[in-house]
Amino acid sequence: MLYFLVKRLGGAVVVLALVAVLVFLLTRLASGDPVALLLGDQATAADIAAARVQYGLDKPLTTQFVLWIGQVLQGNLGQSLFLQMPVTHALLERAEPTMFLALFAVSIAALIGVPCGMAAAVWRGSWIDQVLSTIAMLGASIPSFWFGLILIQVFAVHLGWFPASGYGDPDASFGDRLQHLLLPALVLGVLNSALIIRFTRASVLDILGEDYVRTARAKGLGESVVLVKHVLRNALVPVVTVLGLTLALMIGGTVVTETVFNLPGVGNLVVRAVLRRDYPVIQGTLLVIAAIYVFINLAIDLLYTVVDPRIRLEGQ
Repeated sequence: MLYFLVKRLGGAVVVLALVAVLVFLLTRLASGDPVALLLGDQATAADIAAARVQYGLDKPLTTQFVLWIGQVLQGNLGQSLFLQMPVTHALLERAEPTMFLALFAVSIAALIGVPCGMAAAVWRGSWIDQVLSTIAMLGASIPSFWFGLILIQVFAVHLGWFPASGYGDPDASFGDRLQHLLLPALVLGVLNSALIIRFTRASVLDILGEDYVRTARAKGLGESVVLVKHVLRNALVPVVTVLGLTLALMIGGTVVTETVFNLPGVGNLVVRAVLRRDYPVIQGTLLVIAAIYVFINLAIDLLYTVVDPRIRLEGQ
């Protein structure tokens, strides 16, 4: 276990280093001057030059990169050019909506995807399988922004059951927050459940043909016991992988949904930072998202040993 952790952490450091280099270079290669956007059209060339010196943008790219990496190693992601606050604080302010949205959506996706995938596998070739497979295909094809607008029109505008956008007042209760998150979580959960349905179906079909499943049925065990204890548990390894990657994807990829529902999350922060060319926010946010991806993958590998005790990490 110790060797595995050291190996994976070493790989994580290499991945994050590559991400840091790529993010830094891509932000600098993008067109547009953040200082000119910050000062506006009325700024003179002298004003722009002075601001570039103030923010360290007049230095060579290698010097800027070394200074930024030095700050990151000290736990400082830099200072936002437009928000006039540390990037870490800006991320923490917007982390709550994104994290709750991602967890809520993954829970919905799992509650829909795993049972439907099992049902499609158990009744393979039947009308149930055909209906669920069609739903999975539609879920993978529908754009999230379109589905979000439909839910807003039906449940927020016509029925008035849920708020159409926002995250509630600053002093809103947890229940009010969840009410604001339900529609965007449904959008992400329903659409991402399509992939979980397909993976669960394929995994359960593989397990249903195993000898120990036939043995369990031959012993007279009930079908529900066989499916839950012998089939589902052994079929969960690929499903856990998909759920973990879906969670990581939602944390870093909820830009469209947050924009449609006007949620003050990390995705909204990234969009505004890109439009403003706010280099520190873009670099810091993408680096944090990459770190979340890496450590969620590590957590998935550790979770394998809980789901299936036959897996030993030392042998990988």
